Amino acid sequence: MTTTGYKIETRPLEARYARGWHCLGLADDYRDGKPHTLNIFGKRLAAFADSTGAIRIVDSYCPHMGADLSTGTVQGDNLVCPFHGWQWGGDGGCKSIPYCKRVPPKARIGSWETSEQNRLLFIWHDPEGRPAPPEVAIPRIDACYEPDWSDWAMDKMLIGTNCRELVDNISDMAHFGTVHGAPVDYFANLFEHHKATQLMIGRSARLSGDSRLTAHSTYFGPAYHITEMTGKMGDQEIHSILLNCHVPIDLNSFELRYGVLVKKIPGLSDEQNRAVAQAYVEQARAAFYEDVVIWDSKIRIDNPLLCEGDGPIYQMRDWYQQFYTDVEQVRPASVARRVFELNPAGMEPPALRHVFEV
Repeated sequence: MTTTGYKIETRPLEARYARGWHCLGLADDYRDGKPHTLNIFGKRLAAFADSTGAIRIVDSYCPHMGADLSTGTVQGDNLVCPFHGWQWGGDGGCKSIPYCKRVPPKARIGSWETSEQNRLLFIWHDPEGRPAPPEVAIPRIDACYEPDWSDWAMDKMLIGTNCRELVDNISDMAHFGTVHGAPVDYFANLFEHHKATQLMIGRSARLSGDSRLTAHSTYFGPAYHITEMTGKMGDQEIHSILLNCHVPIDLNSFELRYGVLVKKIPGLSDEQNRAVAQAYVEQARAAFYEDVVIWDSKIRIDNPLLCEGDGPIYQMRDWYQQFYTDVEQVRPASVARRVFELNPAGMEPPALRHVFEV
């Protein structure tokens, strides 16, 4: 006899990419005097630094004869086509043609809004073509500019699935114990406007030894996720900041960048601090890559079968849908302030009104 199980629903993906800021890694990596190819949002773009050091991003295919501008050269403030030498500015306008005095009035390519913060480069994407509103600006992390913190240690990888898969983690309490061997004592979420915050208090032999691990994480928009974490290595308390950001290549793959900052320990030499930071970075990476293995092989489920201790997965997805919806169609209830708590250890809850002021 054959029995039927729960019917998994997977609707066809909408051919749309999220509205918001997307991180493209360390800004200084683009200041090498060369154009850089970006295969993102189902397009090919070209990034380059102009004479002031500002990083500009434009559509990469030259409308003259179709050459890839990201394979050209940078001259002053312009990106030079490798085929016929047409020069394109960061604003998308054609600035000169070497064999023609008159530039055709229609000689323009698409240009993209960019931002730099926390030593990182961001690109704005909006299917409706709206500029980035000031209230969604990337917040400054002072540690990125302070001498008592390490520099970003950064990795980049390709994940072969839709980028929505990884965002479930912000509300998925149950996976910490199974995937990371880090049982959770207390877990809370706040969803409000363009931010989703998680507070996780638990234990991790790798990241906190016998002590408590505290992780305070926030998605600022659809694709930029920062975690402030306090753990231990041996007898030494370790403060770290984790970066988890993604940018879609197409509907079935995305680039994921993972970075770590570690606060230097007073009394240790620079060399000793580097060794401690590197060891903690490697432990944090190992934990993060356990998620990557899951993302790389799982399927997408639109109607996940949940139980009491799973966390507010459906509420999180309702919040996240705002980034795939025209601005005028976003439901007020989807972006209203909502707080959820799970307390499996029955511990004294923290004062969330202080924790969730982000």
